[in-house]
Amino acid sequence: MVPRQSSEMSPDDVVTRHERRNLSVLAVQNVVLRIGWIFKTESVIMPAFMDAISGAGWLRGLLPILSRLGQSVPPLLFSDWMRTRPLKKTILVLTALQMAWPFLLLSLLWWQLEDRRQWWMPVLFLVLYFYFFSATGLNQLAFGTLQGKLIRPNRRGLLLGIGGIVGSLGAVTAALGFLRPWLMLPNQDGFTQVFLFNGGAFLIAGCVALFCTETRDDDGTARPFHLTKPFQEAWKTYRTDRAFRRAARVAMLFITSFLLFPHYQWLGREQLGTSSADLIIWVVAQNISVGILSPILGWVADQFGNRLAIRIAVFASAATPLIAMSFVNGLSPLTPGWYWLTFVFLGLVPVTMKAILNYTLELVETPDHPRYQSTMSLCFAIPFLFSPFVGLAIDRLPFEIPFVVVSGLIMVGGILTFWMSEPRDSLELAEKTESVV
Repeated sequence: MVPRQSSEMSPDDVVTRHERRNLSVLAVQNVVLRIGWIFKTESVIMPAFMDAISGAGWLRGLLPILSRLGQSVPPLLFSDWMRTRPLKKTILVLTALQMAWPFLLLSLLWWQLEDRRQWWMPVLFLVLYFYFFSATGLNQLAFGTLQGKLIRPNRRGLLLGIGGIVGSLGAVTAALGFLRPWLMLPNQDGFTQVFLFNGGAFLIAGCVALFCTETRDDDGTARPFHLTKPFQEAWKTYRTDRAFRRAARVAMLFITSFLLFPHYQWLGREQLGTSSADLIIWVVAQNISVGILSPILGWVADQFGNRLAIRIAVFASAATPLIAMSFVNGLSPLTPGWYWLTFVFLGLVPVTMKAILNYTLELVETPDHPRYQSTMSLCFAIPFLFSPFVGLAIDRLPFEIPFVVVSGLIMVGGILTFWMSEPRDSLELAEKTESVV
C-alpha cells in the first residue's frame, strides 16, 4: 500500500521519515544491478563478444555510440512523461525488466547456434545492444528522479559510496566465482551462461525497487508525446542556464574517455599478447576501483560538493590513455603484466558520471530533475558521434594518435571545472537568509 502524505507533514518531513529505508532499498537495487553489470562491461566483455562474432574495429567503434545514444535520446523524449507519473519506482521496475530480456535472448541464441559467425549476428547484437541501453537510459533517469525525490542532497554521496563498495565486492566475487570459468570454456561457449546471469540479475534488481516507500505525486494528467519539443527544451536549458551549460561542457569533454573503452582490451590482446585469463583480471580491477573510488568521491561530494569531486576525477581520468600507451610502448617502469592498472583508472568513469548527474540534481528543484538529467544525458551523447571514427583511426593510424587526443580533451574538461558554480553556496546563503528573517 502506498503511504499517503500527512496533511501535517511537509514534503521534506516525509522524505526524512522514510529516508533510511529508501536509501537502503536503493543501495541494494544498485548493488544487484552492479553484480549483473560486471558480466557485460563495455570495456572488456562486450567488445570481446563483438570480436567473437566479427572482429572489425569499426564495429567495435559502434558500441559506444549505440550505448550513449540509447542512454540519452529515449530519456530526453520521455522525461516530461516521467515527471507526470505518480510513482517513479514503477518506472524503475519496468525499465529494469526491459534491460533483462535482450541478454536472455542472446543467451538462448548462443546456446542454440553451432556456427556463431553468422552474417546476421552482428546486426542482431547491435540492435539488442541499442535496445538494452535505451532501457538502461530510462532506468537511470528513473533512478535519478526517484533519488532526487527520496534522498536529500547531502546523503546522495553516501548512497553512491554504499552502492560502490558493496556492489564491487559482490560483482568481483561473482566474477571470480562464475565469470572466470565461463570465459575459459572452449569455443567461447561461456557467453551462454554470462548473458543468462546478467539478464537474471537485472530482473532481480527491478523487483528490489518495489520495496521503496514513495508518496504519490499529484502532477495532473499526462502530457501528449512530442518528438521535437524535448530537444527544443533541452537546447533551451543549455542556452539559458549558465551553470548547467558550464557543467555540460565539462561533461562532454570528459565523456570522450568512453570513446576508447572498447579498444583497451584490443590493445592488451593485440599489442601486449594477453590471454582470455587477463580479461577477468581487468574486469575485477575495474570493479574494485569503482568500489574504492565511489565512497571516496561520494564523501568528497557530501562534504565539499560535487564540483570538487568531479574536478579530481576528471583530471585523474585524463591519465588513463597515457598509462595504457606507456605499457605498450615500453615507457612504463612496470612490466606488461601490470596493464590491469589501466582498468583501475577506467573505474573513475562511471563514478564521475554519477557525480555529474548528482551535481545536475542540485541545480534545480525536484519537478525539473527529469528534464535536467535527460538534457545532461544528451550532452553525454554528443561526443559519441565520433566513436566510429575513433575505431577507424585505430584501424588505420598509429593508435597513439587517438589516445593522445582523447587524453588532451579530458584534460581541458578538468580545467573548465574551475568555472563551474557550486550550488551549495547558494543553498547555504538562502538558509542563512531564512534564519535571519
